[in-house]
Amino acid sequence: MKFARRCFLQLLAGATAASGASPLAWAQPYPARPVRWIVGYPPGGATDITARLIGQWLSERLGQPFVIENRAGASGNIGTEAVVRAAPDGYTLLLVNAGNTINETLYEKRSFVFLRDIAAVASIVRVPLVMLVNPALVIKTVPEFITYAKANPGKLNMASAGNGTPHHVAGELFKLMTNVEMMHVPYRGSAPALMDLIGAQVQVAFDTTTASIEYIRAGKLRALAVTTMERSDALPDVPPMRDFVPGYEASGWYGVGAPKSTPAAIIEKLNNEVNAALRDPIVKARLNDLGATVVAGSAAEFASFMADETEKWARVIRAARIKAD
Repeated sequence: MKFARRCFLQLLAGATAASGASPLAWAQPYPARPVRWIVGYPPGGATDITARLIGQWLSERLGQPFVIENRAGASGNIGTEAVVRAAPDGYTLLLVNAGNTINETLYEKRSFVFLRDIAAVASIVRVPLVMLVNPALVIKTVPEFITYAKANPGKLNMASAGNGTPHHVAGELFKLMTNVEMMHVPYRGSAPALMDLIGAQVQVAFDTTTASIEYIRAGKLRALAVTTMERSDALPDVPPMRDFVPGYEASGWYGVGAPKSTPAAIIEKLNNEVNAALRDPIVKARLNDLGATVVAGSAAEFASFMADETEKWARVIRAARIKAD
């Protein structure tokens, strides 16, 4: 038995030397098993839909399931922490979004630092927010709104999907840049906020195209501006906010992150595959249907973008003295 074992080991060593490869080279290419993709929000929302759409494409392309796992809570922090603690081997990913960069300043006590502990992999889309008013309010443009708000300081109520959400900070950025006063009214999600806006319980809101576009098309809400730098394909007749407030920009966005120290080769492969998905006409059309604009690019470009977003929202949160619930 010992002789047979020695012969086997010699043959194994000889085969390895003859091939010029290390035993690691025999490992299966990534991904060799299912990949978990954690979404820090409940199923059904735009964040979840985006992950499932790209995840399905990656599953078909790479031959392994990309399993979406919803871990809602603490404005996405629970899901993020789960990824931070995961092995950096490419088999646990995070659907990153604007909330991650906001939370960096909003939540003082966390067990992780987003920019330090999560590696950027790939950008997916940008989603414009829309400045909305109730049609009963005799205001049809952003300049008219600013004039009205300054003539009636503190009398306008601004709804949002919750304290510290992208919807909220987009409104606070508008307040800071235009020097208008509005009372913030936080809700638990977009749906109740928009319902009260339609019912004239509040007068203005900043919300996503995904949540509001059908109300806009039905005439139940009036869109004054989109918050991205360019017009939205979903609302081509609505001007960008920067036409009236120079330098203003705020958007929802989604991308892929991974635990820090994930091998560069895996990040590069995932980045290439996500960018390929964004070039696919069917995937692109489905994302456009959500009111989103695809944004391809390198992992380094996405990392730089996330750092810029973190810095921008830190300034707004501190200036507006926003506190987490």
